[in-house]
Amino acid sequence: MPLEFEKPILELERRIAELKETAKATGVDLEAEIRLLEERLARLRKETYENLTPWQRVQLARAPGRPTTLDVLEKAFQDFIELHGDRAFADDPAIVGGLAYLEGEKVVVVGHQKGRDTKENLQRNFGMPHPEGYRKAMRLMDLADRFGYPFLTFVDTPGAYPGVSAEERGQAWVIAQSIQRMSRLRVPAVTVILGEGGSGGALAIAVANRVLILENAWYSVISPESCAAILWRDAKEAPKAAEALKLTAKDLLQLKVVDAIVPEPEGGAHKDPDRAIRNIKEALLKALEELKGLSPEALYEDRYRRFRSLGAFAEP
Repeated sequence: MPLEFEKPILELERRIAELKETAKATGVDLEAEIRLLEERLARLRKETYENLTPWQRVQLARAPGRPTTLDVLEKAFQDFIELHGDRAFADDPAIVGGLAYLEGEKVVVVGHQKGRDTKENLQRNFGMPHPEGYRKAMRLMDLADRFGYPFLTFVDTPGAYPGVSAEERGQAWVIAQSIQRMSRLRVPAVTVILGEGGSGGALAIAVANRVLILENAWYSVISPESCAAILWRDAKEAPKAAEALKLTAKDLLQLKVVDAIVPEPEGGAHKDPDRAIRNIKEALLKALEELKGLSPEALYEDRYRRFRSLGAFAEP
């Protein structure tokens, strides 16, 4: 389904396609009319996507077809070997991880995984991990430290699963453990927020030396709908909440919550996933190059200083 703000663009695209079909079928020269409409379409796209509201960016972050963790691992990495299970309870398909090569360098990778369709979304619980998912992530953190491989994570979750089964198995405690474990890594750690970065479910695998975010992704302590339901008793006020939460990539960079913005193709990463993944790969390589040569102690201190500085302000 098209997003509401994209409907004028899609309507213009449809008219251009119809004119081209008519010209082809009848032999009538409609080149001038088509060119005018294409110029108008280019202007409309530029005006629309350069002036998106925070809520519109949230909608793009959730658009079907955006690159998932497995898409990135398939196209930007080589020889990915997925590792399963937390060695305690079960395997959680909402978090995937394992070993891979990035331009010839051995790395350990972990990320939230949403489904590409309804059936897979149900299987992967819409990217909302249970405690065993975070225990699997911690197991891979241990692996990265043991062998000295960089640790890379990909965030795309509305939040950790809030159901009774997860709470019974200590969801909050496990998230806290994961945050603590990742903060103590002695190898370079880089996080990329691919789409949604919701609450502790995202932060649990995002305590990195460098945190990158895609241009239309969001990262916040709470989703706009949940925030609106609490503050205004109405989830329909989500656009107002999105504005107040300062959850867009531009806001987060200004607040120094993230370190860099990864550009997306015009219209969002789902319009050209391959190009978006190439941009992600370039950003990862650049971040790893910045951390290259730092000792384990220096990496630990770098991460400590980064997160201790968040929220600091000076009074006039």
